[in-house]
Amino acid sequence: MTASAHAAHLAHFNVATLRHPLDDPRTAPFVEMLDPVNAAADGAPGFVWRLAEEGKPDATGLRPAGENVIVTLSVWETQRALWDFTYRSGHLEAMQRRRDWFERHVEAHLVLWWVPAGHLPTVDEAMERLADLRAHGPSPHAFTFTSSYTAAESAQHLQAVPPAQAGTAARSGRPTPAGDKAV
Repeated sequence: MTASAHAAHLAHFNVATLRHPLDDPRTAPFVEMLDPVNAAADGAPGFVWRLAEEGKPDATGLRPAGENVIVTLSVWETQRALWDFTYRSGHLEAMQRRRDWFERHVEAHLVLWWVPAGHLPTVDEAMERLADLRAHGPSPHAFTFTSSYTAAESAQHLQAVPPAQAGTAARSGRPTPAGDKAV
């Protein structure tokens, strides 16, 4: 984990439903990209942390969302740092070819939220944020690239809502834009 002067970091969680198992030859080009893309993330400006299965270089063996669903969970210093890695690095090639390897999602499959610097989110926390986004739409508690909130907005939201209700609080009146892109 890199040191940071930011008081809050951006957590990112993404789920992707495989068209074929990871050991299927049709998925081989994706598997071949894993190590280089993960290495690029690890060295990207603003990168803080990413989930990896114990003793493994990635999280592809973890299946909290279903046997054919792989997950990505990472933390970044800023939303801009995550955006730049996602859309301005070698990761973009994987994004452009995602339909070769993954099913099209009909519901939200990417969620972002702010965490205190130094906090490493759990998979359970990430699954709860994704479920909240799916159930209630974007809010300071769970949002997307195209319907984002600042760390300050999220902090204000947490202060205004008692902890037991933070995940189910009434959402803001912000419109929900369509077309969020997967990471």
